[in-house]
Amino acid sequence: MNYDAVLLVSFGGPEKKNDVVPFLERVLEGRNVPRARMMEVARHYDRFGGKSPINDQSRAMQAALANELETNGLRPPIYWGNRNWHPLLADTLRTMKADGVKSALAFVTSAYSSYSGCRQYLEDIARARAQIGEGAPRIDKLRVFYNHPLFVQAIADRVREAMMKIPETRRNATRLVYTAHSIPCSMARACSYEAQLRETCRLVSLALGRAPDLLVFQSRSGPPGEPWLGPDILEYLRTTATSDGVTDLVIAPAGFLSDHIEVLYDLDFEALSLSRKLGINMVRAATVGLHPAFVSMIRELIVERLDENRERLALGNFGPNHDVCAPDCCPLELP
Repeated sequence: MNYDAVLLVSFGGPEKKNDVVPFLERVLEGRNVPRARMMEVARHYDRFGGKSPINDQSRAMQAALANELETNGLRPPIYWGNRNWHPLLADTLRTMKADGVKSALAFVTSAYSSYSGCRQYLEDIARARAQIGEGAPRIDKLRVFYNHPLFVQAIADRVREAMMKIPETRRNATRLVYTAHSIPCSMARACSYEAQLRETCRLVSLALGRAPDLLVFQSRSGPPGEPWLGPDILEYLRTTATSDGVTDLVIAPAGFLSDHIEVLYDLDFEALSLSRKLGINMVRAATVGLHPAFVSMIRELIVERLDENRERLALGNFGPNHDVCAPDCCPLELP
């Protein structure tokens, strides 16, 4: 199938202090999250002037991808729309329709399969198309890429950069821990999120010549009595890291693509502060961001959809993921 454009779909974030509460209300609409917890998260944004860096990162990715495609002889217009804050998907699709776009390939800024990381994006795209009505562009999502060799390469490079900040004489003994956003266990049982994350971490450690390293979780937001994936990064620091006598620690946020608020607050502030109190030298690896291999990977995902004879690259045990999700794929939880 031919496509007229590329659509970058991101989570979105507030760009000034007055945006924070409306943004969080939109994100949490219909979810069982206490308002006190929402206001606690709002205070995280206060530490950064009420602005999330995620929109600036999306703008930078839009420009980097345009350059990557043009350098390789591809010149589709690249649009950008968010699920939760401006520019909202419906507004972007309205612009695309006015520009005459009939169909587009969507790159969603989430590497793993889960309700919130995949299916909810599809639902939001469908809802935006319904708002536009007749003539709304067809949007086909690119596959998840947790085991794409260029994604693995980008994470491995970020870890190597972080390791270089550890004194050379202590580098071999440095503990490496991966983090990802926690989700409710009920959601995790209904999707491949945890299995895919563990495969990414295994592949990165393999690329680094290491034995499999530990995966922990962060940024849970549900009621205290609801089980979520763990262990939490702070729990790990207080218990395992201290009991094992860890002195140097590299944290690699493999579950995140950019350095947005949950990375900056939960790792660069909370985890770093706790590590210092515990006497642990913690270094946080950068997210893949605009790593050239990651940007090239997006181009590869686009080209493989344009050319059915193109090799679909994947490492490890699971092979390349499917292009089209089944209607019952990644439900909120199992019935």
